[in-house]
Amino acid sequence: MRGIRRKEKAIENMDEIIAIIQKAQYITIAMSINDEPYLATLSHGYDPDNYCIYFHCAQEGKKVDILKENNIVWGQALKDEGYADGSCDHLYETAQFRGRVTFVTDHDEKERALKIMIHALETDPEKVIAEQVTKKSVKKVNIGRIDIEYMTGKRAKEVVISL
Repeated sequence: MRGIRRKEKAIENMDEIIAIIQKAQYITIAMSINDEPYLATLSHGYDPDNYCIYFHCAQEGKKVDILKENNIVWGQALKDEGYADGSCDHLYETAQFRGRVTFVTDHDEKERALKIMIHALETDPEKVIAEQVTKKSVKKVNIGRIDIEYMTGKRAKEVVISL
């Protein structure tokens, strides 16, 4: 794979890259079928023990159909630091990843995935888990797991004016 052209923007530390994924409010994944691209923005939870990202979705739909045919995705998590007014520059941190999606069928893994996502998203995760993670809800929910095969990061923390 081709590396980052602007080496000064590369994030070399894998813990920093993972932190971007963990802190991001959402991720966007790109997928393709029959040479037709498709994007989906997802809430998620990162599992450090299994080097994967979990997301939940409907049992059926365009995203599910595509991923069942071609489970390879590219994804990105973005920490947007905003446009630097007057400089024609934007400040950010991103984590990009390549992986394969599997839909989880094992009850225990689905429950674990839900708890990971709830902890990532909720201010009072234990309350939400107690109220909403039941045998019925776990059985009903569709959980996708992105097994990460490759990950990289990039950042622009300060304005760089190149004339």
